[in-house]
This record gives sequence, structure tokens and C-alpha cells, in this order.
Amino acid sequence: MRDNRSMSAEIASETPPAPVKTAAGGGLRERKKERTRRTIRMEAFRLFREQGYTETTVEQIAAAADISPSTFFRYFPSKEQVAMADDLDPFMIASFESQPAELSVLAAFKKSTVESFAALSPEDREFEKQRVELLSTVPELRGAVARELERSNEMIAELVARRTGRSPGDFEVRIFAGALSGAMLSFIDRETFGPDQIVRVLEFLEAGMPL
Repeated sequence: MRDNRSMSAEIASETPPAPVKTAAGGGLRERKKERTRRTIRMEAFRLFREQGYTETTVEQIAAAADISPSTFFRYFPSKEQVAMADDLDPFMIASFESQPAELSVLAAFKKSTVESFAALSPEDREFEKQRVELLSTVPELRGAVARELERSNEMIAELVARRTGRSPGDFEVRIFAGALSGAMLSFIDRETFGPDQIVRVLEFLEAGMPL
């Protein structure tokens, strides 16, 4: 596994991508907050690329974003959360919950994945690729990734339970959630990250994981 310095050296020359949008519309205040949040993430990832994740401090991110450290903490509780925040989740959840009832759970996940990625700009897709690489190459983030897997399991279990009318704690629901989130996490990398890769994982699970 490469360290974060290697990752930084490889992509330091790339133009910093714009983070994924987390809200649409809203009043002037909300739009201003969203711009500030996006600027924080953009500048943070630029610094991660240029000098490494570990070497980057909250104070440096705040200075680059032209805000105070106290303002930074109003948007993110830590530097770790700047890297871990998954802006795709709200879109995928909304899309999944709007899928026709006749679709199977896996088919609904597959369709919501395609729809969510289709809504992203090329810059947003590139940002997500770089975020995936950061999470997979920085040892300091391994604990956070493990916690994210647990959070993902809970989120999927809740979504599946609502769609099927079952409890999130049901044995089958928990196993389904763990299998889905674990399978996607084990086969997602920066080089191929995108809807095609995720759909391939879902189709493999849907086919019964034939070997």
C-alpha cells in the first residue's frame, strides 16, 4: 500500500476538483454556507495532495480557505471528517427511496447508483475518485474507514428495512447490509471508481456470487 506522500506526489499537479454538491437551491445564507463548505474541502484536498494528509493541519486548511479555525469547526468537527464526509449519500438515499416498489432491493440500489452518478459533474466525479484514493492510501484514516463501514451497514439496514417492511435488526437485513457494504468497500479503488464498478458489484451479488 502506498503512503500518503506517494499519493501526493502522483497527483499534486492535478487541478483541485470541486467537491460534490450537498444542497440545491435554498436561501442566500444557505448558499453562502455551502460555498464555504465546498471551499474548505477543496483547499483541504489541495493541501493533502501537495504535502500529505498527516502533515496538513486544521490551521493550514482554515488559512487556505480564508476562514478562522473556529469557523472551520462549525463545518467539520475534525480534519478527518473533511476527508470522510460522503456527499453522495443524501442523493443515493433519496434516489433509492424513490424507486418503484416492484424492483428488488438490489435492483433499486443499482438504479439509484446510476442516477446519483449521472447527476455529478466531471469535477465532482474526480473529487470522489481522489477521496477514495485518500481513504485507501492513508494509514491514519484506517480507523475512520472501519467506522464508516459500520455506519454504512446501519444506513443500508435502515433503507432495506423501510423498503421491505422489516426491522433493521432482522438477521437477513443485517446480513444483506453487511454483504453489500463490505463487497463494495473491498472492490472500490480510484482507478475504476464509478457507477460501472458499483453496478458490477451489485450484479455479482444479485447473481448469487458465482465462482
